[in-house]
Amino acid sequence: MSDHSDEAATMIAAGDLQEFAPRGREHCRRHPSALTLQLRRLQPASELCSSDGAAGLVGSLREVTIHERQRESWQLRKGASDVGEEVDYDEELYVAINMVIWSKGSKTQASTVYKAFTVDSPVLQALWCDFTIPQEKSDKADVSGSGEIIEKCICILQNSCINVHSIEGKDYIAALPFQVANVWPTKYGLLFERSSSSHEVPPSPPREPLPTMFSMLHPLDEITPLVCVFGSARVQYVADYTMRIVFLNTEPSIVMTYDTVQSLHTVWALRRVKPEEQNMVLKFSEQLGTPQHMATSSSLTAHLRSFSKGDSPVGSPFQNYSSIHSQSRSVSSPSMQSRSPSISNMAALSRSHSPALGVHSFSGVQRFNFSGSAQSPRRHSITHSPNSTSSDSFLVPETEPIVPELCIDHLWTETVTNMREKNSQASKVFITTDLCGQKFLCFLVESQLQLRCVKFQESNDKSQLIFGSVTNIQAKDAAPVEGIDTLLVLDGSGNLVLYSGVVRVGKVFIPGLPAPSLTMSNQMPRPSTPLDSVSTPSKPLNKHLAPLEEGVLLSPVPELRDSSKLHDSTYIEDCTFQQLGTFIHALRDPVHNRVTLELSNNTMVRIAIPEIATSELVKRCLQGVKAILPKEIAVQMLVKWYNAYNAPGGPSYHSEWNLFVTCLMNMMGYNTERLSWTRNVSKHLDFEGSLSPVIAPKKARPSETGSDEDWEYLLSSDYHKNFESHPVAKALRLDPLEALASKDDFSQSLSLDSSTLLFTHIPAIFFVLHLIYEELKLNSLMGEGIRSLVVLLVQLARDLKLDAYIDYYYRDYPALVKASRQTCVIDQVQTGFMHQPAFFSPEPPSIFQWLSSCLKGEGVQPYPYLPGICERSKLVVVSVALYILGDESAVSNEASHYLYKITSGQRKQQMEQDDNRCSFRHSTSVSSLAEKLVIWMSDVGFTLRDLESLPFGVALPIRDAIYYCREQPASDWPEAVCLLIGRQDLSKQACEGNLQKGKSSVGPVLSSDIPSGTESEEDEDGMNDMNEEVMSLIWSEDLRVQEVRRLLQSARPVRVNVVQMPEASDHEYIEEKENRLLQLCQRTMALPVGRGMFTLFSYHPIPTEQLPIPKLNLMGRAPPRNTTVDLNSGNIDVPPNMACWASFHNGVAAGLKIAPASQIDSAWIVYNKPKIAELANEYAGFLMALGLNGHLTKLATLNIHDYLTKGHEMTSIGLLLGVSAAKLGTMDMAITRLLSIHIPALLPPTSTELDVPHNVQVAAVIGIGLVYQGTAHRHTAEVLLAEIGRPPGPEMEYCTDRESYSLASGLALGMVCLGHGSNLIGMSDLNVPEQLYQYMVGGHRRFQAGMHREKHKSPSYQIKEGDTINVDVTCPGATLALAMIYLKTNNRSIADWLQAPDTMYLLDFVKPEFLLLRTLARCLILWDDILPNSKWVNSNVPQIIRENSISLQATELPSSEDLSLETLAQAHVYIIAGACLSLGFRFAGSENLAAFKCLYKYATDFLKCLSAPTASITGHYNLETCLSVLLLALAMVMAGSGNLKVLQLCRFMHKKTGGEMNYGFHLAHHMALGLLFLGGGRYSLSTSNSSIAALLCALYPHFPVHSTDNRYHLQALRHLYVLAAEPRLLTPVDVDSNTPCYALIEVTYKGTQWYAEATEELMAPTLLPELHLLKQIRVKGPRYWELLIDLSKGTNHLKSILSKGGVLYVKLRAGQLSYKEDPMGWRSLLAQTVTHRNSEARAFKPEAISAFTSDPALFSFADYFCKPTVNMGQKQEILDLFSSILYECVTQENPEMLPTYIAIDQAVRRLERKEMSETFELWQIKLVLEFFSSRSHQERMSRNPNRGLFMNSEFLPVMKCTIDNTLDQWLQAGGDVSLHSYLSGQPTEESQLSMLACFLIYHSVPTPGQLAAGGLEGSTNFSELLLKFKQLNVPVRALLRLAPLLLRNPQAMVL
Repeated sequence: MSDHSDEAATMIAAGDLQEFAPRGREHCRRHPSALTLQLRRLQPASELCSSDGAAGLVGSLREVTIHERQRESWQLRKGASDVGEEVDYDEELYVAINMVIWSKGSKTQASTVYKAFTVDSPVLQALWCDFTIPQEKSDKADVSGSGEIIEKCICILQNSCINVHSIEGKDYIAALPFQVANVWPTKYGLLFERSSSSHEVPPSPPREPLPTMFSMLHPLDEITPLVCVFGSARVQYVADYTMRIVFLNTEPSIVMTYDTVQSLHTVWALRRVKPEEQNMVLKFSEQLGTPQHMATSSSLTAHLRSFSKGDSPVGSPFQNYSSIHSQSRSVSSPSMQSRSPSISNMAALSRSHSPALGVHSFSGVQRFNFSGSAQSPRRHSITHSPNSTSSDSFLVPETEPIVPELCIDHLWTETVTNMREKNSQASKVFITTDLCGQKFLCFLVESQLQLRCVKFQESNDKSQLIFGSVTNIQAKDAAPVEGIDTLLVLDGSGNLVLYSGVVRVGKVFIPGLPAPSLTMSNQMPRPSTPLDSVSTPSKPLNKHLAPLEEGVLLSPVPELRDSSKLHDSTYIEDCTFQQLGTFIHALRDPVHNRVTLELSNNTMVRIAIPEIATSELVKRCLQGVKAILPKEIAVQMLVKWYNAYNAPGGPSYHSEWNLFVTCLMNMMGYNTERLSWTRNVSKHLDFEGSLSPVIAPKKARPSETGSDEDWEYLLSSDYHKNFESHPVAKALRLDPLEALASKDDFSQSLSLDSSTLLFTHIPAIFFVLHLIYEELKLNSLMGEGIRSLVVLLVQLARDLKLDAYIDYYYRDYPALVKASRQTCVIDQVQTGFMHQPAFFSPEPPSIFQWLSSCLKGEGVQPYPYLPGICERSKLVVVSVALYILGDESAVSNEASHYLYKITSGQRKQQMEQDDNRCSFRHSTSVSSLAEKLVIWMSDVGFTLRDLESLPFGVALPIRDAIYYCREQPASDWPEAVCLLIGRQDLSKQACEGNLQKGKSSVGPVLSSDIPSGTESEEDEDGMNDMNEEVMSLIWSEDLRVQEVRRLLQSARPVRVNVVQMPEASDHEYIEEKENRLLQLCQRTMALPVGRGMFTLFSYHPIPTEQLPIPKLNLMGRAPPRNTTVDLNSGNIDVPPNMACWASFHNGVAAGLKIAPASQIDSAWIVYNKPKIAELANEYAGFLMALGLNGHLTKLATLNIHDYLTKGHEMTSIGLLLGVSAAKLGTMDMAITRLLSIHIPALLPPTSTELDVPHNVQVAAVIGIGLVYQGTAHRHTAEVLLAEIGRPPGPEMEYCTDRESYSLASGLALGMVCLGHGSNLIGMSDLNVPEQLYQYMVGGHRRFQAGMHREKHKSPSYQIKEGDTINVDVTCPGATLALAMIYLKTNNRSIADWLQAPDTMYLLDFVKPEFLLLRTLARCLILWDDILPNSKWVNSNVPQIIRENSISLQATELPSSEDLSLETLAQAHVYIIAGACLSLGFRFAGSENLAAFKCLYKYATDFLKCLSAPTASITGHYNLETCLSVLLLALAMVMAGSGNLKVLQLCRFMHKKTGGEMNYGFHLAHHMALGLLFLGGGRYSLSTSNSSIAALLCALYPHFPVHSTDNRYHLQALRHLYVLAAEPRLLTPVDVDSNTPCYALIEVTYKGTQWYAEATEELMAPTLLPELHLLKQIRVKGPRYWELLIDLSKGTNHLKSILSKGGVLYVKLRAGQLSYKEDPMGWRSLLAQTVTHRNSEARAFKPEAISAFTSDPALFSFADYFCKPTVNMGQKQEILDLFSSILYECVTQENPEMLPTYIAIDQAVRRLERKEMSETFELWQIKLVLEFFSSRSHQERMSRNPNRGLFMNSEFLPVMKCTIDNTLDQWLQAGGDVSLHSYLSGQPTEESQLSMLACFLIYHSVPTPGQLAAGGLEGSTNFSELLLKFKQLNVPVRALLRLAPLLLRNPQAMVL
């Protein structure tokens, strides 16, 4: 073999040569501070790598040394992209002086700067790092799935601190407590190496050395020392300064260190510390005792070894580590401190001795507490041993040792050799994988020019890494090429050599760089850059290939036998390079398959190492062959292929397969030159030409070149054969030309060379290639590849004499597999050498046959598959097993009944674990097989695109399952499943559900872009952000929403209409107008509360703008001249501060517009603070509102403190209530402290008396109730119980407005013990109910217990109360407290206490108003007894009142002497009002019709009563109060519904202004109006305990008399209704148009004690009932796709939908119009055309399709294939067929079946024309037919008869019939002859071959071999045949056609 050809054979051509310069360098020049950079020119990067090996890390990628000269450095990584996106570009991080530039590039696009950072001091290092935030630390708690969030960051190390910038935009700065030599990114966070100088002198007492390595898991965490574990249980801090990190990898997480003393490299695993190891390290620091001296030694490993000998260590307390911080500032002067270990660090040393720091400051050398090599570091105990000096004092551990977080665990240390040099530190370390997946850790020792490679692998249980032997490769430099699992080595002579693992692949030839050579013939003036010479690829090739041929160079070793010779570098080659000017000097920045070469002339070029294969087919085959061969052989095979494929001037894409075949067959021992088909048959395979020298030694070519031979070559070429069978040839009626068989082909039989690499593995390789062939059949895009592959398979099958396989291929591709073809003889002797693998089966495995057997219900063998290669086969097998055979275990982990894995014999069964990825984990309960299948497929990542490339027969069962699921999906499937089943509505829903709550996902759907009002002034009324679109759907018939806006607006002046009497003077008239305005203002000031309800949560504020607060307008305009009326004119007396509470409410209303999902931060809240003092009240309200919608938790504590110290009463009230509401029920300590300051009772008795305004105390007490809601906290309850009856103090304290304080204490007590009833744990000694009863009915005051008794010693000087309880003060609070404690408990005994008195005597003792509260409380306790009818309401009235009271409509008075009528009448109305209010609570938000009717009746009664003559007895005020209470009860029941009758009542009350109508009544009426339209119809009220408590506070039935009245009830509490509001509006949104629409939904209620399970139909958008009452919700057809939300599994899914705006995506079905366009459903297309499938289906007009679908593909299909044109002729029939198919698909909602229909039709037509050259489609039709006749399908249809037809029932029988007829005609027309010759094993004539194959496939005819084995010869009659064929599974219809031939009975039996 001549030298030069082999040299050429091992050359590999690199591609893509580009000049390289870091992107950041240019950007730096444009940087604003570039002037300073210009002064010190940036050095070229090549100077970075110093030639001296000792410089260690300086040369490495990430290292930068800052000397006096500033340098640049950079690192590259593979572009990181979003999930699922394949990218291939570089990202670069470039550092120069104090700038860091991050740029991203790509092949297609020039690299662009992504981010640039500039910091103050010089950058020491910049790196990428991902921090993981454990779930609890992060605030987004609703990210489902992953337990932690990964924060991708960039870290910039400066001298004294490290800056971290995350991609999300967070910035952190962490100060560094010591000088850092190096930072490394790890899997967990950052790892720091503390810089140290090895010659630091130890202080006199030798002390525990300080740790040298530290970790920081997150920029906000503390920096903690690293722990190391060596051997079993020895744990200690890493404190050995001789250990340096040289490499750190994240996956697997390992660290490589170098010991500078012993010159050894060690590998450690990096992991989190286990708790026991933490304890061990920390325990050492507590051990006291005498110091233990260690054996003299200086390296850590030696300490550790001596440990294990039994010395017990006394560990290192990490002493007083925090005091390092105090000193770090002084060290942080911008030193020029070197970070390379080889340069001494005198500067830092001298600075740390500076006297300024003082002796004991734990700084400088004492910090770096290291021993020299002479002394042993003694472990020093903490106690003072006698020889301690005073400087030891800081060793006493005042601070806790810091708990370590990361740990390094020893894995491997290299062996000690005798002749190791001192500084053999690795300058470059990387992990590489070889072509067979074995991993190596490679490290380059520059001083020895060696690359050492250590093989390592995971242990079987995946718990640790096992390291193997070391291989040395001579190298000046090396870099991994990850993209193709190789590494690139720059050898001593300057050649680039490619290795895979430690196996040499070949030299890399770089076009454009001169190859090393001695001949100078092509020496030319060297161009300025290496690039200029690369004009076309061919030019440099010829230039540099020429010298290669001349055989001057020494050839490298041909085989891998002798590795000593491998690394020879001759003196000659070295000389060469020096002369040639440019040579490669170093390699750097490897990314994927690209690497940068640094040339000796200081330029850099980037090259790409070519892929191992580009064609999909070759990749698959290589994978398969690799998987089956032993590793060493596989590597050699791949190396040979790689060299052949990537030879300089290698093959084009098209001939890649041919090259592969030739290469493979050569390795199997074929002589491809002599084998006819590698010359003839295989396409374009002219291997006589340039390629063969690459593969085989060149043979002398036969010299005769005759034209005949060329002609015959053409005739016998595959191209010619394919052309003959082409339809064009038939159409042109070309006569077939026959090629003469060339003689020499058959004259000598070829034998195989059995010594070649793969000869013994031929059967295994053949079987694997067959499996790949079967796999490719399942991808309809790989048809071309299958045809190429089958040619190779046929050749191998012939030579291996596998008749069954040959027959199988013939049936698949009759046109390609001709009968006679040259075979190669394999001797019997040689056959013995071949491995017959255990998995080889004599019958060819066939995936289609397997599926067919499944469908027919025959038993099936497991199907063989190669893990990782035949994934589709596996998928299809498992899905059919699941769906057709109904075996649910198929998708669980072991699919072993249906599949068996094939692996090479040597491979351990470690593939098993990889396979569990697709185990069937799914949270949702799955009812049917179809659902199981679909969910499993989406779990393994199967998508619609994969489905489209499956052949239609195979895909049919999967499509059937999808069709079934599409009809009846579950609402909680993940997005991937919904996409797979084609329900965009569901996938969009799932996708929105995955958004974090932070983003306002209501988004475009529900944003109102409609300008709300035409007049400009309407925009300021604070109601213009409502969602008009949805409201116009809810209330489409009228303008009630505009009316509500008109009633609630308070921003425009009111109309003051007073007629001037003739006798009144102008002055009087003006006064009269102003008095009238004053009355109207009472109403205006009450409006904001209602407006807040109406606009609740309707707005997402813009973070850069202030929240618009509409102004509260108290002016008036008087008609007719529209003159302004103003209260401040001084004509009449106006109460002072009249509007202050009104503006507070106005602020709350504005703040409540903000939706809870908005993005708001502390800064924005402060930013809204008004500049003018008048608006302070509004801002106070705004703060309260922010608390109610949960945003106040974001307000910084500092700001809260600021607001409270201002001492503004309103601000304090708003803030305290807001903060408490935001922390509802959390028992938050910080908030408790905040509230306690404002409540004297919660302060210690000796504390200073704080002057807290009374209203603020009330707010604070309610705040305590909110924060402790439902907790039954004993101390709180005890204090609150006492506070209800707090007596007035001596100096006028607590004397005014006592009622509201007592009420607040009662409400708060009720909240704390909410619903706990009698089981108040641990409070029995407090006698809560008895004490409350006493407060309610009065009696002797108990002695005040507890610590506050001192305060109450002396009685008040103002109020004489004596020893009795003042019931008027304490009763309301106590009553409501009882109601809340016993809420819904149905406790009769407590309820009886609250019964209204039934004697006149007792009635006189109770205020009538309190009767309302008692009745309410009693009914709330007896929750289940409340019934929505007037009979129940009246049953609450005691008998004495019922008998003697005036009916509400009476006209004349009954006379009575001994009864006080007034008392009875008042008691009567209040009791009824109380009962009605409880009815409102019971049915709040339910829209219960009976309750509504009952309440409405009473409301109208009260209205009539007001105008009746008897009104004066009852009293107008009392009647108005009761009427307001009723109105509120009505509004509660109808909350959010906007009921018209209630709206009319509210409007009527709005109009009443004078007389008794005071501020409080207006407040109540407009609250009712607000509740009625709560949140614009999106919200309703809940009846949970907490909601009822909130509503009791908000709707307390005693209303303020004027706008500043807080005597009985604090006005701010009116807003607590927010805590009871919950979103319950379900809005259907059309997924195609993205607009809200109507949809019919069906709601199913769970059964309860009052009613059975019931369903109700609602037209959405609608308010849903409370979710806990519901069983399920369905979107009903027929217009929209059905959708079921099952609430029995839990309501969270629906809750999340409702909280995100209630958007439920729906999708219109084909041919349907929305309810808006077609309310009655008469215009839908189906109604007009075909309701029952009748013959008019043919008359489908393609134009009509737009109503059925929005899919553009279907439009185009209708356009091009279904529109008739002029003179169609016979094409008309096809058009009609297409039209009806299209109609069928569209109306049946499965347009994806259209291609299947058409494919079947085309295949059948092709068969009719006898043009089937391959039987692939016939197989598919067969599978389709078998699927529809399969038992599983029949059962499904019978179970669910009304299910939509999946395929037209008429289409398939017609097709089946046509196929039968065609084949039968062929049989009669002479086909029986060829069939007979086939069955008897004689050759058949060529023209019949393809039809014969079709017949065999379609009728499942057994092979001749099987027939012979079945012994059919002797059969004489049909019945015998039937019996014998039973075993062969041949269908009877086939048997009928075969019988005549088999029975030798010539007359045809064709039926």
